[in-house]
Amino acid sequence: MDDIVIYAAGEIHSDWRNELRGYLGDLGVDAEIVGPQEVHDRSDSVGEDILGEQPGAVYRDLMGARVNTLRTRVLMQRADLCIAFFGPKYKQWNTASDAGAAVAHGVPLVLVRPSEHIHALKELDALATLTVETLQQAAQAIAYIFE
Repeated sequence: MDDIVIYAAGEIHSDWRNELRGYLGDLGVDAEIVGPQEVHDRSDSVGEDILGEQPGAVYRDLMGARVNTLRTRVLMQRADLCIAFFGPKYKQWNTASDAGAAVAHGVPLVLVRPSEHIHALKELDALATLTVETLQQAAQAIAYIFE
């Protein structure tokens, strides 16, 4: 089976990407999972790490966001599809932003969201190629591509 590159948009605080890898592996799907920087401190400090100390918190965040946006754009454009995971915890603004970027770039979007988020994500749901409620369902849909 050919490799597939998946941009995994979603929070970086839980182990959901490894859960997805497990489901895909169980189904025989060889996937490269790419996405945001998963080391939170590195993500926050990368702007200053590269550009030097900034004059305040606003500029520190802005420069970090710009470097992280570079990463996201490059990896998203390499991706065959995007999975946007909206889990039960953590604020999800970056997930929504990345999902919108996938749609804007023509990258097929698989939206993973629990039923309690139907109303909150209805516009994004309307733009997604496919909406599912679990990572296991997302993995099954991806495996179907290779049947």
